[in-house]
Amino acid sequence: MDFVLTLMSSDKPLTPGHFAGVQRYLDSQGLTIGDPVWLAEHKAADLPVSDCLRHDQMEMLWDALAADKIDILCTRTAHRRKKLLLADMDSTIVTTETLDELAVHAGVGEKVAGITARAMNGELDFESALKERVALLEGLPAETLEETYAATQISPGAEAFVKTMASNGATCVLVSGGFTFFTEKIAARAGFHHNHGNILSIANDKLTGRVHEPILGKDAKLEFLHSYTQKQGIDLRDTIAIGDGANDLPMLQAAGLGVAYRPRPVLRDSMNNCLFYSDLSALLYAQGFEKAEFLQA
Repeated sequence: MDFVLTLMSSDKPLTPGHFAGVQRYLDSQGLTIGDPVWLAEHKAADLPVSDCLRHDQMEMLWDALAADKIDILCTRTAHRRKKLLLADMDSTIVTTETLDELAVHAGVGEKVAGITARAMNGELDFESALKERVALLEGLPAETLEETYAATQISPGAEAFVKTMASNGATCVLVSGGFTFFTEKIAARAGFHHNHGNILSIANDKLTGRVHEPILGKDAKLEFLHSYTQKQGIDLRDTIAIGDGANDLPMLQAAGLGVAYRPRPVLRDSMNNCLFYSDLSALLYAQGFEKAEFLQA
């Protein structure tokens, strides 16, 4: 079969009952699935499937599996192990929005977080929203950047995900609408080969409230996806991209496997593959890795 469904549990064990429920639904849709192949006992398994599922069919399975917090991804069997990873940083590889955390120090946390939420759901132009938020940080001591970084946590499973891919020959790239002060440090911690972000303007040890041009937004992420595939001489089918917000959507839609992680509503409505419950190491299962192949952080 040309496609595979990967089921992954987060809390409760994955059981034959989950497979049976998926089988019944797909039978009703005229689709055929094969026998499960375990990638990690009671944790993750592949189900070969005859066709790629539509978005409405994936939504039905999301709803059916939600009570037990089971994630399900649909991928092609060909080009399954990816050679290039592009990952968003804020609320993806790290658990927070670093710009929002800076804003808390500046006393404008609630205002900036509101703008961030609207921008990440596609309600505002990303570049304009970034400039507006950074302007509110004018005068913030530069040392606050280090304080914010020190409190920033890597998302569960991110290091195992990135380092396992890298150890298997993939190029791993962190691309963020956030700032290079953070991307450089987070990339080193999580095991990325390259990183890209926006550059904050600093003068006299204080933020000026400006960002250096050109601003890295949603179009830039897509451009990085294309430029890295061209540099490496690989097909888009050999790529995986992960992100949570509207500015990630073009990159996710173009990648061979695009996955929305803890997706904002605009991504949930647009992407067939969403990771709601599992940690980021689950994206290794989606590429056919068995648990024994995971590198531990």
